Amino acid sequence: MTVTATSVGESDQLEPRNAPGARTWARRLVPAAAAALSGLLLYVSFPPRTLWWLALPAFAVFGWVLRGRSWKAGLGLGYLFGLGFLLPLLVWTGVEVGPGPWLALVVIEAIFVALVGAGVAAVSKLPGWPVWAAAVWIAGEAARARVPFDGFPWGKIAFGQADGVFLPLAAVGGTPVLGFAVVLCGFGLYEVVRLAVQTRRTGTVRRAAAAVGLLCVAVPVVGAVAARPLVSDKAEDGSVTVAAIQGNVPRAGLDFNSQRRAVLDYHARETERLAAEVKAGKVARPDFVLWPENSSDIDPFANPDARAVIDKAAKAIGVPISVGGVVERDGKLYNEQILWDPAKGPIDTYDKRQIQPFGEYLPLRSFIGAINKNWTAMVRQDFSRGTEPGVFTMDGAKVGLVTCYEAAFDWTVRSEVTDGAQMISVPSNNATFDRSEMTYQQLAMSRVRAVEHSRTVTVPVTSGVSAMIMPDGKITQKTGMFVADSLVQKVPLRSSQTPATRLGVLPEIALVLVAAGGLGWAVGTGLRGRRAGDV
Repeated sequence: MTVTATSVGESDQLEPRNAPGARTWARRLVPAAAAALSGLLLYVSFPPRTLWWLALPAFAVFGWVLRGRSWKAGLGLGYLFGLGFLLPLLVWTGVEVGPGPWLALVVIEAIFVALVGAGVAAVSKLPGWPVWAAAVWIAGEAARARVPFDGFPWGKIAFGQADGVFLPLAAVGGTPVLGFAVVLCGFGLYEVVRLAVQTRRTGTVRRAAAAVGLLCVAVPVVGAVAARPLVSDKAEDGSVTVAAIQGNVPRAGLDFNSQRRAVLDYHARETERLAAEVKAGKVARPDFVLWPENSSDIDPFANPDARAVIDKAAKAIGVPISVGGVVERDGKLYNEQILWDPAKGPIDTYDKRQIQPFGEYLPLRSFIGAINKNWTAMVRQDFSRGTEPGVFTMDGAKVGLVTCYEAAFDWTVRSEVTDGAQMISVPSNNATFDRSEMTYQQLAMSRVRAVEHSRTVTVPVTSGVSAMIMPDGKITQKTGMFVADSLVQKVPLRSSQTPATRLGVLPEIALVLVAAGGLGWAVGTGLRGRRAGDV
C-alpha cells in the first residue's frame, strides 16, 4: 500500500510540473507568432492594395504583444514584427539580384523595428502609454531614414495611407505627423479594447485610462477631418498643360541599360507620335513635356547621335522637354535631368542629390567585392551627388524635380517647394524591378507628397506606372506597365505653402523629443522601483 501511495503522489506532482512547461511555451510562442503576423498585416495595408485601415489592427495587436513586457522581450518581438512587415514589403529589391541583398536589407532594417519594440515595451507601463509608444515608432522611422548610408525610409507608415482618412494630416506636419496619427490610433484601439475587457471582468471602470484610450483613437480621426480644408486642387497661379512620356524599354531587368539607345529611341518616338496627334488636333498641345529618369542613358553632351535624337523630338513637339540623362562631367557620373529647349537645346540641369546605395553607388566596395564580384560589376562606377535643388522654369511654370528614389525622403521634396516649385515632377525608372509592387509603393509616396505640399505631382516612368496626381492626392490619369504611352492633362499651379512645408523637420524633432521624454521617464521609474526593492 505504501508503494502505491507513493506512486500516486509522484504522479500528482509530475502533472503540475509538466503543465507550467507547456503553458510557458505557449506564452512565448503566441506573442511571437502574433508579432510576426501583425507585421504581415501591416504589410497588407500597403499599396498596391487599398486596405490602409489594416494598419490600425496591426498596431493594436503589436501593442497587445508588447504592453507590460521587459525591454529585452520587446526587442525580440519587435524584430519579429519587423521581419513580418519588411520581408514581403521589400521583396522587390531581390527581383534582379537574387535573395541575398533582399534578405540582408531586411535583416538590417528590422533591427530598427526591434529597437522600437524595446522602446514601446519600456514606455507601455506609463500613463498614456499609446502617445509615448507612437512617438517611439516615429523616432525609429526618423533614424531609419538617415542611417546607414543616408537612410532608407521605405515603409514609413505614412506611405501606406494614400487612400486613407488620415491623409490630410500630411499637410499639417508631413509624414511624421501622418504616421504618428495612424500608430497612435492603432495603439489607442488596443487600449480601449483592453480596458473594456478589464471592466467586464472586474466591474470597475478606470475612467482616466479609458478617457486616454478613447482620445488616442478620436483625436487622430478628428484631426484628419479638421485638416481637410488644407487639401485643395484649385489653381492659384493659373494652369498648364503637361505631357508625361512613357517610352517603355526593350525588356525589364538590369540589362535594360545595355540597350540604352533603344530606350532613348522609344521615348523620342512616343514624343513624336504625340506631336503628330497634337498636329492632327486629337490632343491638346502641351506647354512642356516630361521624360522619365534614364530616358537617355547615352550622354547627349558627349554623343552627337543622342543629341540629334532629342533635338528632333523637341522640335517635333515644339515645347521644352525635361530629359532624364546619365552624364559624365570631369570624370564623374551624374543622374541628371536636362531642360531641353526646342530652339536652344540644353539650357539647365538638375543632378540627383539622394542617390541610391547599392544601385547608384556601392558603399564598402572592396568588402562587397570580396563576397561577390558580380555585385561590384553591376555598379562599375559610382554616381556623384548633386548639391542644389532642381527647379526648371518651363513655359513660365516652375517645376520641381524629385528623381525617383528621392521621393522617399522628406527633405528632397520640401527643398524644391521652398525653392519656388509650383508643381513637382518625379521622373523614375522602375524597369529594373519588373512588375513588382515597388512601382505602386513609390506611386503612393508621390500621392502623399502631393498632399503634404499641396502641389500637382507628375510621375513619368520609363516602363510604368506613369501618373498625373492632383494636389489633393487623387490620380487622374495613369498608364499600364511595360507599354509605350503618354499622358496629357491641364493641371493647376500652386504657390501657397502648407504648414508641413513651412515647419519642415520641426514636427519630427518634436515627436523624437516626446519619445525621448517617455523613454527617460520609463527608465527613471524602473530605476526608482529597483532601488525601492533593494531597500
